[in-house]
Order: sequence, then structure tokens, then C-alpha cells
Amino acid sequence: MRKLSMDELGRKTIEEFRAAEKTPLVLVLDNVRSMHNVGSVFRTADAFLTQGIILCGYTPVPPHRDIQKTALGATETVHWQYYATTTEAVTALKEAGYRVLAIEQAENSVMLDQFQPAGDQPLALVFGNEVSGVDGEVMKLVDGCIEIPQLGMKHSLNISVSTGIVVWDIFVKLKK
Repeated sequence: MRKLSMDELGRKTIEEFRAAEKTPLVLVLDNVRSMHNVGSVFRTADAFLTQGIILCGYTPVPPHRDIQKTALGATETVHWQYYATTTEAVTALKEAGYRVLAIEQAENSVMLDQFQPAGDQPLALVFGNEVSGVDGEVMKLVDGCIEIPQLGMKHSLNISVSTGIVVWDIFVKLKK
């Protein structure tokens, strides 16, 4: 088996990325504190051509070397916005026609493997703080909740891991 070279990967230029058809998915970060987690979410958003990222509250914003360390240039390709509060962002997304779902362990959540996205409505996913999760006021505004099934003792995943799992799963379901 031979590893592919960088030239063989078919990487898009920044211009090609910006012109490419996007996955109808926006990622909302609700007071995520780690710059490394933010950078990782940018890379995931780039990998799956999401429409963008909304950074809220005290979530750090580019440019910053600690975000760049894990984003590896994805802050230059992925469209992003900042909102002072996640409730403002969720309200704006709903007004724009998005179905907004929290990624959280909550009553009446739908397990990720059981979730089926509607192909005709754009989707926004809210990922919460590393310690406290999605804010309670935000949970009152979302249209529903997706939960990642977990069987171990911790029942907790790093936000960058959660983002990768959920975005990949939804990407696959939307492409079918």
C-alpha cells in the first residue's frame, strides 16, 4: 500500500473552496473556551464543506496562533461569524429558516444513529462548553436535541471529537 502524495489529494484552493457547493450545515459554538477545540472545529468544517461556523460568547475568534495551530489554515476557507450570545445566534438562524438542534444529553433527545436530517431544510448544530455543555437558555430555543450514544463510564466526549462524529454522520446521511 502506498500513501498518497499531497499533489494526489486533490486539495481545493481557497477560491475553489469558496465557490464549491456547501453542505447545508452551520456549526454553532456556545462558549467553547479552548482555542485548540475551536481550531479543530474549523478543520472539520473545512473537511466537510459546511456552510460555516458561528462563534458565540467567550468562544475565541481568529486570528490567533493557538486557533491556527489546529485549524491549519481552515480559518481562511470556512466562513465564520461572531455573536455576543448564542441565543442571538439561534434566533437569527431560526429566522433564516434553519432547523437548530443542540448536541447534548437531554430529555427527549434523539440518538445520533436514529436521527435523519431533512434534506430540504438547512441545519444548525449547537455544540456547548467543554464543562457545562449547551447553555440552559439556548436549550429552551432549539428545535430539538441530538445525543451521541455512549456506553462507558464517562458519558462525555471532547467537543472536537463530538463535532467530528456528528458532522460526519450527518454528512453521510445528507449525501445518500
